Amino acid sequence: MSEYLVNIKNERLSFFTPAGEVKALNDVSLHLKEGEVLGIVGESGSGKSVTAYSLMGLTAYPGRLIGGSIEFNGHQIDQMNEAQMRKIRGEEISLIFQDPMTSLNPVYTIGNQICEMILLHTKKTKQEARERAKELLTLVGINEPEKRLKQYPHELSGGMRQRVMIAQAMIASPRLLIADEPTTALDVIVQAQILRLLKKIHQENQTSILFISHDLNVIREICDRVLVVYQGVIVEQGDAEQVLSSPRHEYTKRLVASIPEKTGRADSQKEILKISHLDVFYREGGGFFKKASRKKALSDVSLSVREGEILGIVGESGCGKSTLSKTIAGLNRDYSGTIETDGDLRPQMVFQDPFGSLNPAKKIGWILEEPLRVRGVSDRAERKRMAEEMLVKIGLDESFYSRRPRELSGGQRQRISIGTALLADSRLLVADEPVSALDVTVQSQILKLLLDIHEERKNTLLFVSHDLNVVRRVCHRVAVLYLGEVVESGAVEEIYHNPCHPYTRLLLASSLGENSEKEKAERNDPGELVSDIGENFGRESAGCPFYPRCPKRSGRCALSRPETMSLENGHKVKCFGCQAPSAEGRQKD
Repeated sequence: MSEYLVNIKNERLSFFTPAGEVKALNDVSLHLKEGEVLGIVGESGSGKSVTAYSLMGLTAYPGRLIGGSIEFNGHQIDQMNEAQMRKIRGEEISLIFQDPMTSLNPVYTIGNQICEMILLHTKKTKQEARERAKELLTLVGINEPEKRLKQYPHELSGGMRQRVMIAQAMIASPRLLIADEPTTALDVIVQAQILRLLKKIHQENQTSILFISHDLNVIREICDRVLVVYQGVIVEQGDAEQVLSSPRHEYTKRLVASIPEKTGRADSQKEILKISHLDVFYREGGGFFKKASRKKALSDVSLSVREGEILGIVGESGCGKSTLSKTIAGLNRDYSGTIETDGDLRPQMVFQDPFGSLNPAKKIGWILEEPLRVRGVSDRAERKRMAEEMLVKIGLDESFYSRRPRELSGGQRQRISIGTALLADSRLLVADEPVSALDVTVQSQILKLLLDIHEERKNTLLFVSHDLNVVRRVCHRVAVLYLGEVVESGAVEEIYHNPCHPYTRLLLASSLGENSEKEKAERNDPGELVSDIGENFGRESAGCPFYPRCPKRSGRCALSRPETMSLENGHKVKCFGCQAPSAEGRQKD
């Protein structure tokens, strides 16, 4: 019997396409001990997921194992047929996918899907399966399990859906849990919840975990050891903290130093965008015989953006970040309050999902020329010249002019989206999660592009993100949103070093990476992470919106809403628990 639960030796795996052989894994060797958490990091296409999926015999066509051996718990995986593998999948090895929404069937309830898996892998009756399903939902921290079993995937928040996936993976108490980017694109609080849950499962069940991620802070937080993969080759491995703190391979060094930093300060006091008492509404429900109800998505938002600055908008999923950015860009019309811009300024949007915002039927050249046509550039040759110049500026070449969006990688599509916004010649770019779900190297490229353009053109950038480490490095000021309200705003360093609102402190404590020891200690306080924003979305209340989750709430907080209070150095906060430095310095907005 091997000393390792997983033992892969000299694995070679290739995809055989009409264009020829593509080597995905080249002589990969790794091992995983019982009860160990092993991380695999690398950029997209490096071979992370291919390595993990080969353990389950899930190599996608036209991929084929052409050399080496794969051993798991005494099973010779590379020599087993499909019928034999079915007995292992779900019972001895379970997989948590990156996107639970595509893994959960939208037409079946959560209860139906979990119970089906229980009946498939155990000998329980339907009633016993139902009870086991409730136990599993309770295990993964989902409240009101009976209610959740009757709901459909779209009725749950992103964090809840991911926890349902983990519950399914734990049905048969597997020896090995493969987590494929389980926290990608999740906000910091949900990310902290998922990581805490995986740690709990690991500690209580001694479950081994193979954790795939491009987020180095997540790997450092949960993994014992780490493998760094580049183009199908393991280039560095060892203790997670040691490898990520003192990398030796040049590729690992590049991964660790992946986030560029802002240059200079925004010294201009000229306001090019001023938002006052903005309420934004959305429609919910309705049908043939029922009128849709009108609800608030944003409430009394007041912000100003100065010329040449980078303003970060942060908050967990569902807080109103994207709604605010789309309203500023003119894509939401159902609002009250005022949005004032400097002169003929037209904000341009850079969307989170470039594939969804680029016309799949059109070539890249046509897409880049569209804002030029809107600007009145009638000469076709001139439009082509400007489009090709922009391709070079955003780090691509003229050959991309005749390609279509489906032929481009995620990072390349995001560059095209940025280039299209720049060709509109706007002084204000609104970037809605522009680096979400991108690997660290592509993320670095996109951020560097945005910062280089900002430095060159002296334009203004509204940067929406749930990644607090990125915001800290690239933004001058930051505004914190919670349930449609700006609860705190100010200079980045002031907010990060002296957060006043309990929600801001919760966000910072949940964020992995550049935290103080105090922040890390707060992160381990279970009392601040149990709630989900989905529980409170759309809730109408006379009191503070953060009241149900606040660890320092008082009776006053439940009865009345705090007003915006100005502290020092442009620091503003909405909280009864925060006080201005002196009575003279206190000012109500």
